[in-house]
Amino acid sequence: MTIKLICLDADDTLWHNMRHFNATEDALLDMLRPFADVDVTRERLITCETRNLPLYGYGAKGFTLSMIETAVELAGDALSKSMIEGILAAGRALLAHPVQLFDGVEETLERLSDIAPLVLVTKGDLLHQESKLAASGLGDMFSGIEIVSDKKVDTFRSLFSRHAIEPQQAVMAGDSMRSDILPALEAGAWAAFIPQDGAWAHEVAKAPSDHARFTQIERLGDLPDWIATIG
Repeated sequence: MTIKLICLDADDTLWHNMRHFNATEDALLDMLRPFADVDVTRERLITCETRNLPLYGYGAKGFTLSMIETAVELAGDALSKSMIEGILAAGRALLAHPVQLFDGVEETLERLSDIAPLVLVTKGDLLHQESKLAASGLGDMFSGIEIVSDKKVDTFRSLFSRHAIEPQQAVMAGDSMRSDILPALEAGAWAAFIPQDGAWAHEVAKAPSDHARFTQIERLGDLPDWIATIG
């Protein structure tokens, strides 16, 4: 089987992301300690995020709104102007965090581009994702950029159709089992899971068992060698 398209996730696949969200979440937990235990606040935040995803979508802006909503629910009338300002400041810092690539990413993308065209497939706020890609310096290495509201089976089917390839001629690699791996496999592609520490609970899902088109690798640098074994 000849691979004709390599699709790659961005956040926590090419560069660090969740470490910044987790640090922002920790700041919120500290702010709300007078009103709730840490575990209660974390659970309430997850509930708010999940409830708000259909309205706000993925990304730092929606996360900031969910933090404010969590604070309102837990602090009630005791929520002060300074606390809201603190949450907004944490959200702005999240939007402005520096882009730090994982080790060896540029070299790996060069190797992958010798195999097949590369397409970036990422979800979240359009402006924020575009700014992170620009800051990464990796944009010229991709033949296509797909910034989507969510990654579903139809997302990948449409992508493969636009690139005029059969699904089994494509590989998707990323750190989210729920968003990168399972829908790509269902669409008929190959998929490589690259787990990262501190994964968002919403993105966690059970890995497929004994699936011929699935693998788990330790780092993106292992992807070219796995693709070489396909077919």
